[in-house]
Amino acid sequence: MQNREHFSSRIGFLLISAGCAIGCGNVWKFPWMVGQNGGGIFVLIYLVFLLLLGLPVMIMEFSLGRATQSSPISMYQKLEKKGQKWHLHGPFMLLGNIALMSFYTCVSGWLLYYFIKFLTGSSANLGFSAMIANPSVNMIYMGIVVAIGYTVLSFKLQGGLERINKCIMIALLLLMVVLAGNSFSLEGAKEGISFYLKPDFSKISFSVVSAAMNQAFFTLSLGIGSMAIFGSYIGKERSLLGESINIILLDLFVALTAGCIIFPACYTYHVEVSNGPSLLFDTMAQVFNNMNGGRFWGSVFFLFMVFAAMSTVFAVFENILACFRELTGAGRVKGSIICAIVVFAFSTTTALGFSLIPFEPFAPESSFLNFWDFIVSTNLIPIGSLIIILFSTNSRFGWGWENLVREANSGKGLKVQPWMKPIFTYVVPILVLLVYITSLISFDWR
Repeated sequence: MQNREHFSSRIGFLLISAGCAIGCGNVWKFPWMVGQNGGGIFVLIYLVFLLLLGLPVMIMEFSLGRATQSSPISMYQKLEKKGQKWHLHGPFMLLGNIALMSFYTCVSGWLLYYFIKFLTGSSANLGFSAMIANPSVNMIYMGIVVAIGYTVLSFKLQGGLERINKCIMIALLLLMVVLAGNSFSLEGAKEGISFYLKPDFSKISFSVVSAAMNQAFFTLSLGIGSMAIFGSYIGKERSLLGESINIILLDLFVALTAGCIIFPACYTYHVEVSNGPSLLFDTMAQVFNNMNGGRFWGSVFFLFMVFAAMSTVFAVFENILACFRELTGAGRVKGSIICAIVVFAFSTTTALGFSLIPFEPFAPESSFLNFWDFIVSTNLIPIGSLIIILFSTNSRFGWGWENLVREANSGKGLKVQPWMKPIFTYVVPILVLLVYITSLISFDWR
């Protein structure tokens, strides 16, 4: 592999890292999680855990990547002591990225399909169940997502990923502002925003706290090297606490604005806000089909969703490609072709899992999508985060607190302080373990 590529600018690093964190978890899952868990009180608890849980792990991932200038597949070898086995986590991080894309490419394809249907004025008979049961739709649009993603990555880091992602993220933010402005003008805007942002403390429960904690953790896709890879593409000009805060604030802005788009529309057109995953595909499609100018606003909304999804696709594809290139020494073009074939093959299981190759690994009507999500979200992300925390903070068995702080504090900006050590070393791993246990307990096994 040639000399390591780097981002050309700080804004490039911030936007691609934020894009990886944003994705469908913020613009699709976050609103319906809010709808099912009491509205504003869920949002408040989510904010607390985003800073308490997400921020420390993000700093650690960035630090490992920047210190080693390597992909997740090989970063442990450069930091672990002789005879240690931390590097065994590397292949599991690569597996986590592949598992994530095995269903995420299909979800991104669904969003692209809905965008094209609204753009062409063919949205009247759209239905989520009918769409996912159509193998041709699933395979074609999933294939388009994979092809676009690895075509962009076949160019150099700065000329491909960084340039395209900047355009996508700027367009995404502009579309969000336009969509939010339209939602604020609707009749049900006041009622929808009140439900969304005004905390009702009477709705606090263990399930709400657990759901908020899980969402705050999983939305950032930590634990599988998704942030470490981008830490390896930057220098030491800026400290990592400040950069991580900027990324989390941008992630938070997108999540909150997505709710400000969706909930006023739901209350205006009297549709149920707790509809779960179908809130986006069935409920919002119904809203736009009954709205004046709905074809235009539906097109803009689903274009925004496509941009959000593709920002994560590009980021995770880059992680997979970087790992493959370090393992084989392949160039970007050859590596992109091979990785595209591998991701397409794995994604085929999800694309056909609702029709030609039915598979119910858990509860009735579960599918390959649930299986891959279980592998990565329920297991590899929390376990991987716990490994990263223990390695980064334990001086005796791992890299150690002193080395972590030295790396994280290199450069201008906010610094990790000594008083934070107990939080990073004890509070965060306990919370991660709690997230993992509650996820297993609440999982719909049968």
